[in-house]
Amino acid sequence: MSRPPIERAVGSVPRVTLFKPAGVPGRELEQLSLAVDELEAIRLVDLEGLSHEQAAAAMGVSRQTVGRVLEGGRAKVAEALVDGKAILIGGGQYRIEPRPLCCASCGEVWTGDPEPTSHTCPACGSAEVRTCWGGPGRCGKRRGGGQGRGRRAGEGPGCQGSRR
Repeated sequence: MSRPPIERAVGSVPRVTLFKPAGVPGRELEQLSLAVDELEAIRLVDLEGLSHEQAAAAMGVSRQTVGRVLEGGRAKVAEALVDGKAILIGGGQYRIEPRPLCCASCGEVWTGDPEPTSHTCPACGSAEVRTCWGGPGRCGKRRGGGQGRGRRAGEGPGCQGSRR
């Protein structure tokens, strides 16, 4: 008997669940299914700029699993873009786990929906809210211009004004 798949942690379910090419009626389009965990892997790596290792920690799975999920999701998105297919987002092995957020202005950290555009800091009211990937002091900064192969190579400096 095979082992059941491990649920991947996602910050939230997407608000928009269907994308289609403009000017083509939906009934005439072939639909590709993009799982919620595939979208989360794409968001973490391609949009947030996390490494596979950091994305794996955020999703609660191995680095290899993130690589597989990401590869599958990217292939589906590419096929839809190139061949003019609709993308239907839903399903997959996932659980909703809110992400820590932090304020770039004052360093306040709290838990909530990872969409930073919908938040203001509860402490200072600033709109400079980011996903806090590295705990207090990291403040959602994307990987920066670090060089080399060290443990923290490529990571940005984090939030300068944070409290610990």
